[in-house]
Amino acid sequence: MTHRTPRTLRPSALCLALAAALALPALAASVKPVSWEDIANDHKTTGDVLTYGLSLTAQRYSPAKALNTANVAGLVPVWSYSFGGEKQRGQEAQALVHDGVIYVTASYSRFVALDARSGKRLWSYEHRLPEDIRPCCDVVNRGPAIYGDKVYFGTLDARIVALDRNTGKVVWNEKFGDHKVGYTMTGAPFIIKDQKSGKTLLVHGSSGDEFGVVGWLFARDPDTGKEVWARPMVEGHVGRLNGQPSTPTGDAKAPSWPDDPNSPTGKAEAWSQGGGAPWQTPSFDVETNTIVVGTGNPAPWNTWKRTAKGDDPRNWPSLYTSGQAYVDPGTGELKGFFSHTPNDAWDFSGNNSVLLFDYKDQKTGKMVKASAHADRNGFFFVTDREKLARADGGHPWKQNAIIGAHPFVDGITWAKGFDLKTGLPIENDNRPPEPKAGEEKGESIFVSPPFLGGTNWMPMSYSPDTGLFYIPANHWAMDYWSEQITYKPGAAYLGQGFRIKKLHDDHVGTLRAIHPQTGKIVWEHKEQFPLWAGTLTTAGGLLFTGTSDGFVKAFDNKTGKELWKFQTGSGVVSVPVTWEMDGEQYVGIQSGYGGAVPLWGGDMAALTKQVSQGGSMWVFKLPKAQRVAKR
Repeated sequence: MTHRTPRTLRPSALCLALAAALALPALAASVKPVSWEDIANDHKTTGDVLTYGLSLTAQRYSPAKALNTANVAGLVPVWSYSFGGEKQRGQEAQALVHDGVIYVTASYSRFVALDARSGKRLWSYEHRLPEDIRPCCDVVNRGPAIYGDKVYFGTLDARIVALDRNTGKVVWNEKFGDHKVGYTMTGAPFIIKDQKSGKTLLVHGSSGDEFGVVGWLFARDPDTGKEVWARPMVEGHVGRLNGQPSTPTGDAKAPSWPDDPNSPTGKAEAWSQGGGAPWQTPSFDVETNTIVVGTGNPAPWNTWKRTAKGDDPRNWPSLYTSGQAYVDPGTGELKGFFSHTPNDAWDFSGNNSVLLFDYKDQKTGKMVKASAHADRNGFFFVTDREKLARADGGHPWKQNAIIGAHPFVDGITWAKGFDLKTGLPIENDNRPPEPKAGEEKGESIFVSPPFLGGTNWMPMSYSPDTGLFYIPANHWAMDYWSEQITYKPGAAYLGQGFRIKKLHDDHVGTLRAIHPQTGKIVWEHKEQFPLWAGTLTTAGGLLFTGTSDGFVKAFDNKTGKELWKFQTGSGVVSVPVTWEMDGEQYVGIQSGYGGAVPLWGGDMAALTKQVSQGGSMWVFKLPKAQRVAKR
């Protein structure tokens, strides 16, 4: 297949000429600014949604309970807003809600503010995109951040933009990478506060691993956009602090990547184009004053390009890619790191959400402060976040902090499990063989999960009521082979070929509830099509998500029983939110099919061709007659 962005994804010159902020009626001047205290307490309040993840810990749990298992069957649509035009594509955002206004992003780097009661558009902003953007996996955007009187989002041409929350006018616009070589931004930015200095920061990552760029995590002044620090996520590359070079990531000599004495840098080509992009939204641990973020796959996918000749690829873990990183918010220094897939050969890019939670150990009775992550490699990880957040001056990868690693999907081929003493995988012989001399491609092997993962970017959720995590997962596999590859700026840098296929005949998607201490799958719900939407759980005993064939669904989060569904007209690949307003509980979600599956999904792309295109925001609530039902 061709890995370049399909021509249908490229905005035309005419569209670009028309893409400007539309001067629609401004919001009421009485709308109050969003404070750090508002953001820090987002998980406690029900009247707004101020963070990606509904909390600093990314648990995606709402304490709202007016909607519950007894009355959710009566949920009906209040309004729907169309994003319009020909720019439908995938709508993957999570909306924010504040003072009766919904702030949501859309495909092709668009942003709208909507009246939460009526769906009326209050203002819109359409970013001017150049012709030569390089999005690997559709022209998506996963949402905004909000702070003070501004809203923020990233764009496909490697910028982050601040807009006036009342008018949609640009306040500042900062370029952070060269989009022509593959830098871009699709994840939602995040507001945090350094507990030592008291400074509030806007944190965001870069995207672009599939084009061979080094991934960076940035912190900015939210008022001016000025960079405070920047941290590369490939070992040996040097960060920045206050505009000056700071420290290398990990060891300056980058011993986890092979050397090449014939290159100008002394390092092999792969090190210079190493990937590791933290393109998803981080979490923030206030207690340890730590940013927790996943890092992307190493580049290229071809392991043999990242291995010393004749050596075992497992000897070169390609730090700090495909794992979870713990970063000091004041300096950008790396405190700790846990590798989900050392020297990742399968594009198990481990940067989807890392949730922070506490639990009582069943054996010792002690409270454990942990992180949880369901990885594309098929394993659900529980790690000791206090241990990983210690800035003790040691190497950030030397101390093993793994608590558990449980398979959450069927048929994993690449590893038997993880050694809890070392934190390393117990690998099977499932790395694609290196092409023989003179051959363009190597022998094909069968791999499950495929590079699209047991799960992918779509965030899971956690309920403190049930103690369970809810993972939107998929059962699929791939034929996989190595290919010859040399880095070329702006071209796909993979070195692997693949064909995605079904693992089971009766389903691809599987929504699963997992117990974090035992790894037990408590319940599952199967879907014919791949699941590509995030989940939300509530104090009303509900779990919300969407399906690729167009439904928004609600489940009993204890039993997995489907309680309600609504057809939106296009596939749902976004993230639901809920809030209370005027004494009523609302649910909001985007509809609009796209993302990686129709572009990269092989047999799954063929399966989903029947899904209609569209792009809209839907809001639901109970009719007044239904609200008397009690749980």
